[in-house]
Amino acid sequence: MTDSALNDGGAAAGDPRTAELAGRLEAVKRRISSAAAAAGRAEMLPTLIVVTKFHPAEDIRRLAALGVTDVGENRDQEAAGKAGILADCGLTWHFVGQLQTKKAKSVVRYASAVHSVDRPQLVDALAKAMQNERAATGRAPLDCFIQVNLEDQAGGAGAHRGGAAPADVLLLADRIAAADGLRLAGVMAVAPLGAPPEPAFEKLAEVSSQLVAEHPGASAISAGMSQDLEAAIAFGATHLRIGSDILGSRPAVG
Repeated sequence: MTDSALNDGGAAAGDPRTAELAGRLEAVKRRISSAAAAAGRAEMLPTLIVVTKFHPAEDIRRLAALGVTDVGENRDQEAAGKAGILADCGLTWHFVGQLQTKKAKSVVRYASAVHSVDRPQLVDALAKAMQNERAATGRAPLDCFIQVNLEDQAGGAGAHRGGAAPADVLLLADRIAAADGLRLAGVMAVAPLGAPPEPAFEKLAEVSSQLVAEHPGASAISAGMSQDLEAAIAFGATHLRIGSDILGSRPAVG
């Protein structure tokens, strides 16, 4: 089914893919509600960001018709293309992958938030890009999440997932807070592979508390994916990045 067949913000009647996505989305929302209730947060559900990498724009349009408002991408070229195609959907775009400084100029054209700020050079590149973009378009400030590397908290298990050392978070935070056009949102982390997520998310909550003590407005915690969203919610996640449990396996490439 083509993107044009799903225009006017609605899904085509009887579309099997839309029905599949609706069922998967509802199942994830039930998990979120249950976990939030168990954590005493039934009235403060985290923001659901559907990570749509490698999936076609048609699927994102279907999700928008199902009420999804926030989507995440981790490759600038793919994200920029989709954001242009889907400009009429009113979506909020989150960049969630490792970001090269040379891509900052492109990312600030469509992203409302970057969840992977992990080094001073990237802060400076985003600030410069935002200065130019705001002068040209008057866009809102860019929300910046500091990605925290939590691998050492789990005995070094798993492959490197990126991020700043916990000890460097406050220095990065000060740099973001001082930059025009950037807004310090909070912290982000990916639980280490091959280890229980709870110790990592507990450490992230501690890092968040230390950050909020210095920057009270930076209380957001971006954590939790398909396999560990319950643990993330238990330790205070305000934003979840869910991909495969909603969209299914990545489409075959080739």
